[in-house]
Amino acid sequence: MIRFRLIDKIPAAFRNKYFLTILIFLIWLILLDSNNLIARYKELRELNRLRKDREYYLNRIEADKKKLLELKTDNDNLEKFAREQYRMKKADEDLYIILTPKEDRKITRKNN
Repeated sequence: MIRFRLIDKIPAAFRNKYFLTILIFLIWLILLDSNNLIARYKELRELNRLRKDREYYLNRIEADKKKLLELKTDNDNLEKFAREQYRMKKADEDLYIILTPKEDRKITRKNN
């Protein structure tokens, strides 16, 4: 008789075997399966991040191709590039480098 009282305290939905089966199945899908919903969400986020990275790098490749074409076709552009990127100068010139605070911090961090 005590046993019946404990069972009577459990809601009817939890005593239904179909409801329990569906509940266990949902818990399995959400948490326990190797292809669970949590892992799937993380993989979708990673996929979106990789797609954005891919788009960035494709744009970067296009810009670099254009720069390379300019450098190969015009000697003035080649000289300008060498002066800006590698700080090259002619023999009779003086070179002054002006850094922004942000660039200065980067150089300081690299040296430390």
